[in-house]
Amino acid sequence: MSGNVIVVGAGIIGAAVAWHLARGGARVTVVDRGAPGGVATPRSWAWINASWGHPDHYVRLRMRSMEEWRRMDGIVPGLGVNWCGGLVWDLETEEELRGFVAERQAQGYDIRLVGREEAAALEPALTHPPALAAYSPAEGAIEPLEATQAILADAERRGAHLLVGNGVERPLTKGDRVAGLRLADGTELTADRIVLAAGAGTTALAAQAGVEVPVDESAGLLIVTEPLEPILNGLIVGPGLELRQLRDGRLLASGHYAGSDPGADPQATAERLLATVQAGVQGGERLMLGGHVIGQRPMPRDGLPIVGEARPGLYLAVTHSGVTLAPAIGRFVAEEILMGRRDPLIASFGLDRGAA
Repeated sequence: MSGNVIVVGAGIIGAAVAWHLARGGARVTVVDRGAPGGVATPRSWAWINASWGHPDHYVRLRMRSMEEWRRMDGIVPGLGVNWCGGLVWDLETEEELRGFVAERQAQGYDIRLVGREEAAALEPALTHPPALAAYSPAEGAIEPLEATQAILADAERRGAHLLVGNGVERPLTKGDRVAGLRLADGTELTADRIVLAAGAGTTALAAQAGVEVPVDESAGLLIVTEPLEPILNGLIVGPGLELRQLRDGRLLASGHYAGSDPGADPQATAERLLATVQAGVQGGERLMLGGHVIGQRPMPRDGLPIVGEARPGLYLAVTHSGVTLAPAIGRFVAEEILMGRRDPLIASFGLDRGAA
């Protein structure tokens, strides 16, 4: 058992890892150069789903993580997952949509085809309800910053220590083992295990320990509108538009699951996306742009999570779709570190799989 663990990164993945470790009895320190919540997490569309992704073993991991979200939602005060369901029709052809639903149903996912009438009943605000869509009542969303802060707060109640506003200068080694960190202010911390869960920042930190991590950064733009009364019931994923309504009444939109490409003029991109939203919902002319954000998301080059020991003392936990995957990754990382058990659902996601 590795009882003293440092988690680098206070985003959703780092928070979930720290929470599970603290719950398992480890002495946990979370280090982040910024504030609790991380960098990419607050700029996420925050869709919890297994609609997206291939191959089969990755879909199974996403489905398991949805179960873990429900479990955590009953334990962590203030987590507030909104299990609102998702309406999806962003595939190119009806044949593809039918095939997608059949595939997910065969995997045990709660999803079904709906026609225009039912789609309109599910989301009456849509200007042009799709003739055919996939609907999953099992999907949900979080307010990503608030949820991450709630998880970290509960980890602290369980004994975790949070060190924010103090980044990592470099890893410290002892022989062939990563044994600690030197922080930006000169503080040196030692640990039995270091978990890098720093999103897009993981690559540079790991490189200082001689580990190459095949992860790139991808910029994604989201817009928010000014608040209005509730008009949406769930998540909407259509061609060129992803839309949901936040707890405070604002609409949060993207043009793509990974976020719209900001382009050379992010403000112009935001205004075009607003026009798409306005055309997509009834009374859309009332919608006013509240602002836009650009997130730098970690994107493993093969699209799949990287979870596992990279060298003695150094463990990696980096992925796209961090909001969906955080609870399962957090649980499985903690089990491996504390009990030496590597769950079969992450067995194929180690750094040694040959991702290029």
